[in-house]
Amino acid sequence: MPATHRPVRRLTVLYDAGCPLCTQLSGWLERRRQLVPLDLVPAGSERARRLLPGLDHAATLDEITVVGDGGQVFRGTAAWITVLWALDGYRALAHRLATTTSGAALARGAVLAAARLRETTRQWGGATYPATDGWRYDPRTGWVFEPPGCDTTCPADG
Repeated sequence: MPATHRPVRRLTVLYDAGCPLCTQLSGWLERRRQLVPLDLVPAGSERARRLLPGLDHAATLDEITVVGDGGQVFRGTAAWITVLWALDGYRALAHRLATTTSGAALARGAVLAAARLRETTRQWGGATYPATDGWRYDPRTGWVFEPPGCDTTCPADG
């Protein structure tokens, strides 16, 4: 039976572990009830290469990739819709996104917006974004304010 006609019983979701948005979404997925089990694996990792040796792992770092246990490969918008389909409470939405013109446009727009945000965080180096006004974003702790020109040697407010 061709891979595209096999039932999906498990999905491997390859996500960019260096992307704050991607890691937030992977955590959100882990907390959802799953109708089809999701294995969340950092894209390009040794584990991903071991689990899926025939996959183009460089391409998995460019966009979300989901691989079904029957060999099905979904990328980009199709991958997001597939992940929604696997979650309890989101299957009907996944069907609407996949089967209607307006749903497909909405899904594609969401994927493009996520890709743009992901690319922005890559420009930051995926870690901490420094700003000249004293605010910086650290994905581990959130927004932090450090007044410009003030470091650990600043006098205490008195």
